[in-house]
Amino acid sequence: DPQPSGLQSGQRGEASAGWAETMRISDRYIGKQVLLGTLYAVVVLGLVLVLGKLFKEIQSLLVEQKAPLGLVLRFVVNVLPLSLMYTIPWGFLSAVLMVFGRLSTDQEITSFRVAGLSLVRLSAPVFVIGALLSGVSLWLNVNVVPHASASTKQLLYEQAKRDPASLLKPGVVQGDFKGDSGSKQKVLIEGRNGGWVEGFHFYVLPESKKGGGMTYVHAARAALVVDEAKSQLRLKLEDAYFETRDANGKVEMALAGAVEPLVLDLKNPRSYKLRPSSMTNAEIRRQLAEEPGLSAEKKMKLRTEITRRYSFSMACFAFAFVAVPLGLQARRRDSSSGLILSLLIGAGYFLVTIVAEEFKSDSAAALVLWSPNLACVLLGVFLFRRARYK
Repeated sequence: DPQPSGLQSGQRGEASAGWAETMRISDRYIGKQVLLGTLYAVVVLGLVLVLGKLFKEIQSLLVEQKAPLGLVLRFVVNVLPLSLMYTIPWGFLSAVLMVFGRLSTDQEITSFRVAGLSLVRLSAPVFVIGALLSGVSLWLNVNVVPHASASTKQLLYEQAKRDPASLLKPGVVQGDFKGDSGSKQKVLIEGRNGGWVEGFHFYVLPESKKGGGMTYVHAARAALVVDEAKSQLRLKLEDAYFETRDANGKVEMALAGAVEPLVLDLKNPRSYKLRPSSMTNAEIRRQLAEEPGLSAEKKMKLRTEITRRYSFSMACFAFAFVAVPLGLQARRRDSSSGLILSLLIGAGYFLVTIVAEEFKSDSAAALVLWSPNLACVLLGVFLFRRARYK
């Protein structure tokens, strides 16, 4: 075979350098737009979720009970990581859809492909950013979110010690107290008058739905006093009525003009067994190892929580597969069908965790939790193959 001339070799070198420069330009151009779009979407979605949760959780404290501003700010700091679980993947999905939809509308995708870049190569920055954001999500879900969830209850505990009456909103049942035997204690008040609460209702319910003793206490007025040494909330009752019902259904009643029989435990929430969502992976594994007597349902919930954190963390990378072709498809058809489909996929991805809680085995729950990631990848591969020939 004849050897290529020096001129031909030079032309090939220049073409190769030009193609490499085109790739660098496309990577910077697309990557910058996706990053900025993701940041903007995360900020907007984060504000909506944080403000919504803040208003829901402490509206009564902020508006009606005049809770200190410091408590409100600490709530915001603790709620923010919880919102990032959802806003980072959803923000990334929205950003990729908007960026590739605009590139398709402006024919920029066509220009890059004419220059020799395939759709898969153009999407490389999206997959890199998706993988990095999945890593960030994994760090948040495993290390930050459990502590933030537990700290939210810690704030309420501290506020209860400082001003217990501020946590009792008239007409709203408060149920964050625990009895010595694990029973659930709930409090309801009808109003406030100076340092007293009026229309005081107190319920003690068994921890299990299978049965157990119940107690109901009503008082015309009640005064709340914190015993810091014992971490207890003591109540002085006036015109009190007591009713107890044992496991066999036997009822006993009593009346008292003035009495101080009730004590609500204000121990640090960390001294109780936390919900799985408020425990770190190490705490969950320690509980599984040290408490072999846990019920099968409790063990499944603990193990499912670990699986949920890892599967959620892969959402950004999974969304990268479907967001690019759906963004192109929506603009090519000049309709919102692709965008609506992607939003449905995003909503369904997170709603699937509710379905996972209904399963009774670890393998079934794990399959359900990982199925959205697998579905996004398979659907994305199919859509990419279709988009290559359009």
